[in-house]
Amino acid sequence: MNNTDHNRQKKIAVINDFSGFGRCSIAVSLPIISAMGIQCCPVPTAVFSDHTGFDSYYRVDFTDHMRRYIGEWAKLDLRFSGVVTGFLGSEEQIEIVGDFLQDFADESTTVLIDPVMGDYGKLYHGYSEKLAKKMHRLLPYADILTPNLTEACILTKTEYHEDMTTRDLRHLCQKLEDLCDSDNAVRIVISGLNRKEGYLENYVYSRDIEPQLVMTPKIGENRSGTGDVFSSIISGCAVRGIDFVESVWIASEFIGRCLATTMEMGLPKTDGIAFEEHLFELRRVFV
Repeated sequence: MNNTDHNRQKKIAVINDFSGFGRCSIAVSLPIISAMGIQCCPVPTAVFSDHTGFDSYYRVDFTDHMRRYIGEWAKLDLRFSGVVTGFLGSEEQIEIVGDFLQDFADESTTVLIDPVMGDYGKLYHGYSEKLAKKMHRLLPYADILTPNLTEACILTKTEYHEDMTTRDLRHLCQKLEDLCDSDNAVRIVISGLNRKEGYLENYVYSRDIEPQLVMTPKIGENRSGTGDVFSSIISGCAVRGIDFVESVWIASEFIGRCLATTMEMGLPKTDGIAFEEHLFELRRVFV
């Protein structure tokens, strides 16, 4: 047996920032993916004391270190069952991620691109249109794409309005699919739709399935980290061979239970969702 083979266990690389407090990004993905029986291997893009939703935070940009960090993985000949990308704050980071996908992802790797750029019809503060355009660099690598409605509209240059019909959403996904320019059926979920009062919807699309809506009751306010929980579960399910639509149900219902617990605990909005109370439930999915 080759004792230097590091690729015997399923692994997902997560490329995102790290926040020490506030339950988002890598700090969310690492325990969730681990709970699903998969090794989580983080690539930090920046380190935050607490996320940017707080009035004050300390930040260290990791861009200048990323290539050398990743280079050590190349020496180990690491291969990944999945890759998840999250918030990328510069054109250089997007280029680094593109090179990472070129070097580390193969036909057996499920790549999930979460194009974190904005919400409520607007780019996030400090996120430029030029940087948003650069996100197209990563789309051809996507096996799974998880934009919210704002991000889907930005990528496709579509006018944003919250009350899009299901026909509008289908056309939007078809535009996204064209941008991905893949021979494979790209799986797309437009997440967090607020079209019906009291509910959140996720529109699930792929050319090899009938598009459909996954609808769950809306619980409390929008909170940091829910998108990271969502993408982590979707990626973990894909690596474990779970049907795509079912994975969206698993993620949506899990987040709903976590939000209910969070409300019961009275946690501040900035503190994210209390997913720790429910991690054991993810493990049960695969037993």
